[in-house]
Amino acid sequence: MPWEKTDVGEQRIKFVVRAASRVQSLASLCREFAVSRTTGYRWWRRYLQSGSLAAVVEQSRRPRHSPSRTAAEQERRVVELRQEYGWGARKIDVLLREEGTVLSLPTINRILSRQGLVQKEDRHTRAPGRFQRAAPNELWQMDGKGRYLTRDGACYPLSILDDHSRYAVGLYGLPAFTAELVYPCMVESWERCGVPESMLLDHGTLWWGTTNASGLTWLSVRMIEQGIRLCYGRVHHPQTQGKVERFHRTLDEAVKHRGKPRWLREWPRVLEEIQHEYNQQRPHEALGMQRPAQRYRPSARRYQAQPREWEYPEGSEVRRLDAKGSLHWEGQSWFVCEALAHRRVRIEVVEGLLLVSYRHMYVREIDRQRQTTRALIVVREKKLYREAAGVLREPVGRTENTGSEQTSKGQV
Repeated sequence: MPWEKTDVGEQRIKFVVRAASRVQSLASLCREFAVSRTTGYRWWRRYLQSGSLAAVVEQSRRPRHSPSRTAAEQERRVVELRQEYGWGARKIDVLLREEGTVLSLPTINRILSRQGLVQKEDRHTRAPGRFQRAAPNELWQMDGKGRYLTRDGACYPLSILDDHSRYAVGLYGLPAFTAELVYPCMVESWERCGVPESMLLDHGTLWWGTTNASGLTWLSVRMIEQGIRLCYGRVHHPQTQGKVERFHRTLDEAVKHRGKPRWLREWPRVLEEIQHEYNQQRPHEALGMQRPAQRYRPSARRYQAQPREWEYPEGSEVRRLDAKGSLHWEGQSWFVCEALAHRRVRIEVVEGLLLVSYRHMYVREIDRQRQTTRALIVVREKKLYREAAGVLREPVGRTENTGSEQTSKGQV
Protein backbone atom coordinates (compact mmCIF):
# COMPACT_ATOMS: atom_id res chain seq x y z
CA MET A 1 0.00 0.00 0.00
CA PRO A 2 1.29 3.54 -0.71
CA TRP A 3 2.72 5.67 2.07
CA GLU A 4 0.31 8.21 3.59
CA LYS A 5 1.55 11.76 3.20
CA THR A 6 1.60 13.71 6.46
CA ASP A 7 2.49 17.28 7.30
CA VAL A 8 5.77 17.48 9.20
CA GLY A 9 4.21 19.54 11.99
CA GLU A 10 1.30 17.13 12.40
CA GLN A 11 3.62 14.10 12.53
CA ARG A 12 5.84 15.64 15.21
CA ILE A 13 2.89 16.66 17.38
CA LYS A 14 1.30 13.22 17.13
CA PHE A 15 4.65 11.58 18.01
CA VAL A 16 5.13 13.73 21.13
CA VAL A 17 1.49 13.32 22.22
CA ARG A 18 1.86 9.54 21.98
CA ALA A 19 5.21 9.62 23.76
CA ALA A 20 3.79 11.75 26.59
CA SER A 21 1.12 9.10 27.23
CA ARG A 22 3.97 6.69 28.05
CA VAL A 23 1.98 3.74 26.71
CA GLN A 24 4.77 2.84 24.26
CA SER A 25 8.52 3.17 24.38
CA LEU A 26 10.20 5.81 22.28
CA ALA A 27 11.94 3.12 20.28
CA SER A 28 8.65 1.49 19.25
CA LEU A 29 7.17 4.89 18.38
CA CYS A 30 10.16 5.61 16.15
CA ARG A 31 9.52 2.38 14.27
CA GLU A 32 5.80 3.13 13.96
CA PHE A 33 6.38 6.67 12.66
CA ALA A 34 9.20 5.47 10.37
CA VAL A 35 11.78 7.87 11.77
CA SER A 36 15.22 7.18 13.15
CA ARG A 37 15.74 7.00 16.90
CA THR A 38 17.97 10.05 16.65
CA THR A 39 15.11 12.05 15.15
CA GLY A 40 12.47 10.74 17.53
CA TYR A 41 14.57 11.33 20.63
CA ARG A 42 15.42 14.86 19.37
CA TRP A 43 11.69 15.71 19.06
CA TRP A 44 11.12 14.39 22.58
CA ARG A 45 14.06 16.36 24.04
CA ARG A 46 12.81 19.56 22.44
CA TYR A 47 9.44 19.06 24.10
CA LEU A 48 10.98 18.27 27.51
CA GLN A 49 13.35 21.24 27.35
CA SER A 50 10.74 23.79 26.23
CA GLY A 51 7.59 22.30 27.74
CA SER A 52 5.79 23.32 24.54
CA LEU A 53 4.54 21.32 21.59
CA ALA A 54 4.86 24.42 19.45
CA ALA A 55 8.64 24.32 19.90
CA VAL A 56 8.70 20.85 18.34
CA VAL A 57 7.55 22.23 14.97
CA GLU A 58 9.16 25.67 15.08
CA GLN A 59 12.88 24.89 14.99
CA SER A 60 14.67 27.22 12.58
CA ARG A 61 17.09 25.66 10.11
CA ARG A 62 19.16 28.81 9.89
CA PRO A 63 22.76 28.08 10.97
CA ARG A 64 23.83 29.72 14.22
CA HIS A 65 27.27 30.43 12.80
CA SER A 66 28.60 31.08 9.29
CA PRO A 67 32.35 30.52 9.46
CA SER A 68 32.68 30.63 5.67
CA ARG A 69 31.09 34.08 5.31
CA THR A 70 33.28 36.64 3.58
CA ALA A 71 35.29 38.89 5.88
CA ALA A 72 33.77 42.31 6.50
CA GLU A 73 36.77 44.10 5.01
CA GLN A 74 36.55 42.11 1.78
CA GLU A 75 32.81 42.70 1.56
CA ARG A 76 33.34 46.44 2.11
CA ARG A 77 35.90 46.53 -0.71
CA VAL A 78 33.52 44.78 -3.12
CA VAL A 79 30.86 47.40 -2.33
CA GLU A 80 33.37 50.24 -2.79
CA LEU A 81 34.41 49.00 -6.24
CA ARG A 82 30.79 48.54 -7.29
CA GLN A 83 29.87 52.04 -6.21
CA GLU A 84 32.94 53.55 -7.84
CA TYR A 85 32.72 51.84 -11.22
CA GLY A 86 29.25 50.34 -11.40
CA TRP A 87 30.75 47.17 -12.84
CA GLY A 88 29.56 43.62 -12.47
CA ALA A 89 31.15 40.71 -10.63
CA ARG A 90 33.55 39.67 -13.43
CA LYS A 91 35.24 43.08 -13.65
CA ILE A 92 35.31 43.53 -9.86
CA ASP A 93 36.97 40.12 -9.63
CA VAL A 94 39.86 41.37 -11.80
CA LEU A 95 40.43 44.41 -9.56
CA LEU A 96 40.30 42.32 -6.40
CA ARG A 97 42.86 39.83 -7.75
CA GLU A 98 45.20 42.68 -8.63
CA GLU A 99 44.93 43.79 -4.99
CA GLY A 100 45.67 40.26 -3.77
CA THR A 101 42.09 39.32 -2.81
CA VAL A 102 40.62 36.15 -4.30
CA LEU A 103 36.84 35.68 -4.18
CA SER A 104 34.70 33.48 -6.39
CA LEU A 105 32.24 35.07 -8.80
CA PRO A 106 29.21 33.60 -6.96
CA THR A 107 30.55 35.11 -3.71
CA ILE A 108 30.88 38.56 -5.30
CA ASN A 109 27.39 38.30 -6.76
CA ARG A 110 25.97 37.32 -3.36
CA ILE A 111 27.63 40.33 -1.74
CA LEU A 112 26.21 42.68 -4.37
CA SER A 113 22.77 41.14 -4.05
CA ARG A 114 22.87 41.25 -0.24
CA GLN A 115 23.71 44.96 -0.38
CA GLY A 116 20.92 45.67 -2.86
CA LEU A 117 23.35 46.64 -5.63
CA VAL A 118 22.16 44.26 -8.35
CA GLN A 119 19.71 45.75 -10.84
CA LYS A 120 17.29 43.73 -12.91
CA GLU A 121 19.31 44.29 -16.09
CA ASP A 122 22.44 42.94 -14.35
CA ARG A 123 21.02 39.47 -13.87
CA HIS A 124 22.10 37.04 -16.57
CA THR A 125 21.88 33.77 -14.69
CA ARG A 126 19.41 31.09 -15.70
CA ALA A 127 16.10 31.24 -13.88
CA PRO A 128 15.77 28.58 -11.14
CA GLY A 129 13.35 25.71 -11.54
CA ARG A 130 9.79 26.67 -10.73
CA PHE A 131 7.73 24.81 -8.16
CA GLN A 132 4.02 24.40 -8.69
CA ARG A 133 1.24 22.19 -7.38
CA ALA A 134 0.43 19.09 -9.43
CA ALA A 135 -3.17 19.98 -10.27
CA PRO A 136 -5.54 22.96 -10.29
CA ASN A 137 -7.18 23.97 -7.00
CA GLU A 138 -4.69 22.17 -4.77
CA LEU A 139 -3.57 25.61 -3.66
CA TRP A 140 -4.78 29.15 -4.24
CA GLN A 141 -2.72 32.20 -3.35
CA MET A 142 -4.58 35.29 -2.13
CA ASP A 143 -3.27 38.76 -1.40
CA GLY A 144 -4.01 42.46 -1.73
CA LYS A 145 -2.14 44.52 -4.33
CA GLY A 146 -1.96 47.76 -2.42
CA ARG A 147 -3.73 50.92 -3.50
CA TYR A 148 -4.14 52.90 -6.69
CA LEU A 149 -5.10 56.49 -5.94
CA THR A 150 -8.06 58.02 -7.79
CA ARG A 151 -9.62 61.45 -7.81
CA ASP A 152 -12.42 60.26 -5.53
CA GLY A 153 -10.54 57.85 -3.25
CA ALA A 154 -8.46 54.75 -3.91
CA CYS A 155 -8.81 51.27 -5.43
CA TYR A 156 -7.45 48.25 -3.51
CA PRO A 157 -7.23 45.22 -5.84
CA LEU A 158 -7.71 41.74 -4.33
CA SER A 159 -6.07 38.92 -6.29
CA ILE A 160 -6.78 35.19 -6.02
CA LEU A 161 -4.48 32.98 -8.12
CA ASP A 162 -4.38 29.23 -8.73
CA ASP A 163 -0.89 27.90 -7.99
CA HIS A 164 -0.82 25.20 -10.69
CA SER A 165 -2.16 27.09 -13.70
CA ARG A 166 -1.50 30.73 -12.66
CA TYR A 167 -5.16 31.26 -13.50
CA ALA A 168 -6.53 34.46 -11.98
CA VAL A 169 -9.53 33.02 -10.15
CA GLY A 170 -10.54 36.45 -8.91
CA LEU A 171 -9.49 40.07 -9.41
CA TYR A 172 -11.60 42.59 -7.54
CA GLY A 173 -11.28 46.35 -7.16
CA LEU A 174 -12.33 47.39 -3.65
CA PRO A 175 -12.78 50.90 -2.24
CA ALA A 176 -11.14 49.66 0.99
CA PHE A 177 -9.28 46.50 1.99
CA THR A 178 -11.49 45.24 4.79
CA ALA A 179 -12.78 41.80 5.76
CA GLU A 180 -16.37 42.91 5.16
CA LEU A 181 -15.56 43.75 1.52
CA VAL A 182 -13.13 40.87 0.90
CA TYR A 183 -15.40 38.07 2.12
CA PRO A 184 -18.13 38.51 -0.57
CA CYS A 185 -15.37 38.34 -3.20
CA MET A 186 -14.13 35.05 -1.75
CA VAL A 187 -17.66 33.64 -1.78
CA GLU A 188 -18.18 34.75 -5.38
CA SER A 189 -14.96 33.00 -6.44
CA TRP A 190 -15.98 29.82 -4.57
CA GLU A 191 -19.42 29.82 -6.17
CA ARG A 192 -17.94 30.30 -9.64
CA CYS A 193 -14.79 28.11 -9.45
CA GLY A 194 -15.43 25.81 -6.49
CA VAL A 195 -13.46 25.54 -3.25
CA PRO A 196 -9.69 24.89 -3.22
CA GLU A 197 -7.99 22.35 -0.99
CA SER A 198 -5.57 24.91 0.50
CA MET A 199 -5.14 28.68 0.64
CA LEU A 200 -1.75 30.40 0.95
CA LEU A 201 -1.91 33.69 2.87
CA ASP A 202 0.44 36.21 4.37
CA HIS A 203 0.17 37.54 7.94
CA GLY A 204 -2.13 40.38 6.97
CA THR A 205 -4.62 41.43 9.62
CA LEU A 206 -7.55 40.18 7.54
CA TRP A 207 -6.63 36.51 8.00
CA TRP A 208 -4.13 36.58 10.87
CA GLY A 209 -5.26 38.32 14.06
CA THR A 210 -2.59 40.44 15.71
CA THR A 211 -4.66 42.13 18.42
CA ASN A 212 -6.18 39.09 20.14
CA ALA A 213 -3.16 37.02 21.19
CA SER A 214 -2.58 36.28 17.50
CA GLY A 215 -4.33 33.56 15.55
CA LEU A 216 -7.41 33.19 13.41
CA THR A 217 -9.73 35.96 12.29
CA TRP A 218 -13.39 35.47 11.40
CA LEU A 219 -12.35 35.51 7.74
CA SER A 220 -9.87 32.65 8.19
CA VAL A 221 -12.45 30.74 10.25
CA ARG A 222 -14.86 30.94 7.29
CA MET A 223 -12.19 29.32 5.14
CA ILE A 224 -11.65 26.51 7.64
CA GLU A 225 -15.40 25.88 7.68
CA GLN A 226 -15.26 25.28 3.91
CA GLY A 227 -12.70 22.52 4.54
CA ILE A 228 -9.75 24.64 3.38
CA ARG A 229 -6.28 24.06 4.81
CA LEU A 230 -4.67 27.36 5.77
CA CYS A 231 -1.01 27.90 4.87
CA TYR A 232 0.70 31.04 6.18
CA GLY A 233 3.86 32.33 4.53
CA ARG A 234 6.90 33.41 6.52
CA VAL A 235 6.77 36.89 8.02
CA HIS A 236 8.49 39.54 5.86
CA HIS A 237 9.04 37.00 3.06
CA PRO A 238 6.73 37.98 0.16
CA GLN A 239 8.57 35.52 -2.07
CA THR A 240 6.57 32.78 -0.32
CA GLN A 241 3.65 33.99 -2.41
CA GLY A 242 5.84 34.46 -5.46
CA LYS A 243 3.16 33.69 -8.05
CA VAL A 244 0.63 36.23 -6.81
CA GLU A 245 3.43 38.78 -6.34
CA ARG A 246 4.50 38.20 -9.95
CA PHE A 247 0.88 38.55 -11.04
CA HIS A 248 0.76 41.93 -9.32
CA ARG A 249 3.75 43.05 -11.37
CA THR A 250 1.91 42.00 -14.52
CA LEU A 251 -1.14 43.86 -13.27
CA ASP A 252 0.93 47.00 -12.76
CA GLU A 253 2.30 46.77 -16.29
CA ALA A 254 -1.17 46.28 -17.74
CA VAL A 255 -2.57 49.25 -15.83
CA LYS A 256 0.26 51.51 -17.02
CA HIS A 257 -0.19 50.35 -20.62
CA ARG A 258 -3.91 51.05 -20.57
CA GLY A 259 -3.68 54.18 -18.50
CA LYS A 260 -4.62 54.28 -14.84
CA PRO A 261 -8.36 55.02 -14.35
CA ARG A 262 -9.04 58.37 -12.77
CA TRP A 263 -12.27 57.44 -11.01
CA LEU A 264 -13.06 54.55 -8.70
CA ARG A 265 -16.13 53.55 -10.73
CA GLU A 266 -13.89 52.86 -13.76
CA TRP A 267 -11.73 50.26 -12.00
CA PRO A 268 -14.09 47.20 -12.06
CA ARG A 269 -14.33 47.27 -15.87
CA VAL A 270 -10.59 47.74 -16.32
CA LEU A 271 -9.74 44.89 -13.91
CA GLU A 272 -12.26 42.62 -15.62
CA GLU A 273 -10.61 43.27 -18.99
CA ILE A 274 -7.12 42.69 -17.55
CA GLN A 275 -8.23 39.45 -15.90
CA HIS A 276 -9.74 38.16 -19.15
CA GLU A 277 -6.65 39.11 -21.15
CA TYR A 278 -4.34 37.49 -18.59
CA ASN A 279 -6.32 34.23 -18.41
CA GLN A 280 -7.41 33.81 -22.02
CA GLN A 281 -4.97 35.67 -24.29
CA ARG A 282 -1.57 36.31 -22.70
CA PRO A 283 0.97 33.46 -23.24
CA HIS A 284 2.75 32.54 -20.01
CA GLU A 285 6.42 31.59 -20.11
CA ALA A 286 6.19 29.42 -16.99
CA LEU A 287 3.46 27.39 -18.72
CA GLY A 288 5.42 26.77 -21.92
CA MET A 289 3.65 29.73 -23.57
CA GLN A 290 0.23 28.29 -22.84
CA ARG A 291 -2.59 30.49 -21.52
CA PRO A 292 -3.65 29.95 -17.89
CA ALA A 293 -7.19 29.06 -19.02
CA GLN A 294 -5.76 26.11 -20.94
CA ARG A 295 -4.38 24.64 -17.70
CA TYR A 296 -7.23 25.44 -15.33
CA ARG A 297 -10.47 23.65 -14.51
CA PRO A 298 -12.95 24.46 -11.71
CA SER A 299 -12.83 22.57 -8.44
CA ALA A 300 -15.21 19.67 -7.84
CA ARG A 301 -15.64 20.80 -4.23
CA ARG A 302 -18.69 23.03 -4.01
CA TYR A 303 -19.21 26.02 -1.74
CA GLN A 304 -21.46 25.37 1.28
CA ALA A 305 -23.49 28.40 2.29
CA GLN A 306 -24.33 26.67 5.58
CA PRO A 307 -21.45 24.34 6.52
CA ARG A 308 -22.60 21.36 8.54
CA GLU A 309 -21.54 20.88 12.17
CA TRP A 310 -18.18 19.16 12.48
CA GLU A 311 -18.22 15.65 13.92
CA TYR A 312 -15.24 15.11 16.20
CA PRO A 313 -13.98 11.53 16.82
CA GLU A 314 -16.02 9.54 19.30
CA GLY A 315 -14.76 9.90 22.85
CA SER A 316 -13.14 13.29 22.24
CA GLU A 317 -13.27 16.01 24.89
CA VAL A 318 -15.38 18.69 23.18
CA ARG A 319 -16.18 22.07 24.71
CA ARG A 320 -18.03 25.14 23.47
CA LEU A 321 -16.15 28.43 23.77
CA ASP A 322 -17.85 31.40 25.42
CA ALA A 323 -18.86 34.69 23.80
CA LYS A 324 -15.28 36.00 24.00
CA GLY A 325 -13.76 32.90 22.45
CA SER A 326 -12.37 31.63 25.77
CA LEU A 327 -12.23 28.10 27.16
CA HIS A 328 -13.31 27.38 30.74
CA TRP A 329 -11.21 24.56 32.16
CA GLU A 330 -10.93 23.49 35.79
CA GLY A 331 -11.95 26.84 37.19
CA GLN A 332 -9.84 28.99 34.87
CA SER A 333 -10.66 30.88 31.67
CA TRP A 334 -8.18 30.64 28.78
CA PHE A 335 -8.34 32.72 25.62
CA VAL A 336 -8.48 30.63 22.44
CA CYS A 337 -9.79 32.76 19.59
CA GLU A 338 -12.36 35.53 19.49
CA ALA A 339 -13.42 34.47 15.98
CA LEU A 340 -14.38 31.02 17.37
CA ALA A 341 -16.86 32.40 19.92
CA HIS A 342 -19.66 29.91 20.72
CA ARG A 343 -18.08 27.23 18.50
CA ARG A 344 -17.31 23.66 19.55
CA VAL A 345 -13.62 22.79 19.84
CA ARG A 346 -11.74 19.64 20.73
CA ILE A 347 -9.42 19.55 23.76
CA GLU A 348 -6.47 17.16 24.04
CA VAL A 349 -4.57 17.00 27.35
CA VAL A 350 -0.82 16.43 27.11
CA GLU A 351 0.68 16.58 30.62
CA GLY A 352 0.46 20.27 31.57
CA LEU A 353 -0.68 21.39 28.10
CA LEU A 354 -4.08 21.75 26.49
CA LEU A 355 -4.20 21.37 22.70
CA VAL A 356 -7.23 23.07 21.19
CA SER A 357 -8.37 22.19 17.67
CA TYR A 358 -11.25 23.48 15.57
CA ARG A 359 -12.45 21.11 12.87
CA HIS A 360 -9.32 19.87 11.02
CA MET A 361 -6.89 22.48 12.41
CA TYR A 362 -4.98 22.85 15.68
CA VAL A 363 -5.54 26.47 16.68
CA ARG A 364 -3.97 27.02 20.12
CA GLU A 365 -1.73 25.48 22.75
CA ILE A 366 -2.38 26.39 26.40
CA ASP A 367 0.40 25.94 28.94
CA ARG A 368 -1.27 25.86 32.35
CA GLN A 369 2.01 25.75 34.26
CA ARG A 370 3.53 28.79 32.59
CA GLN A 371 0.17 30.55 32.27
CA THR A 372 0.70 31.20 28.56
CA THR A 373 -1.12 30.49 25.33
CA ARG A 374 0.34 30.13 21.85
CA ALA A 375 -1.31 30.18 18.43
CA LEU A 376 -0.62 26.90 16.62
CA ILE A 377 -2.06 26.68 13.09
CA VAL A 378 -1.37 23.09 11.98
CA VAL A 379 -3.49 20.41 10.33
CA ARG A 380 -4.74 18.16 13.15
CA GLU A 381 -5.77 14.96 11.43
CA LYS A 382 -5.15 14.55 7.70
CA LYS A 383 -7.37 11.49 7.23
CA LEU A 384 -10.38 13.04 8.98
CA TYR A 385 -9.77 16.29 7.11
CA ARG A 386 -9.84 14.55 3.73
CA GLU A 387 -12.99 12.58 4.50
CA ALA A 388 -14.96 15.46 6.00
CA ALA A 389 -13.84 18.10 3.51
CA GLY A 390 -14.25 15.85 0.49
CA VAL A 391 -10.71 16.33 -0.80
CA LEU A 392 -10.22 14.29 -3.95
CA ARG A 393 -6.43 13.93 -3.72
CA GLU A 394 -3.64 14.40 -1.25
CA PRO A 395 -2.41 18.02 -1.26
CA VAL A 396 1.21 18.39 -2.35
CA GLY A 397 3.74 20.15 -0.13
CA ARG A 398 3.56 21.06 3.50
CA THR A 399 1.60 23.50 5.59
CA GLU A 400 3.52 26.43 6.98
CA ASN A 401 3.40 26.27 10.77
CA THR A 402 2.87 29.56 12.52
CA GLY A 403 3.17 30.21 16.24
CA SER A 404 2.80 33.27 18.41
CA GLU A 405 2.98 33.37 22.19
CA GLN A 406 1.02 35.62 24.55
CA THR A 407 0.80 35.69 28.33
CA SER A 408 -2.57 34.71 29.72
CA LYS A 409 -2.99 34.57 33.48
CA GLY A 410 -6.32 33.20 34.54
CA GLN A 411 -9.07 35.40 33.18
CA VAL A 412 -8.39 36.76 29.71
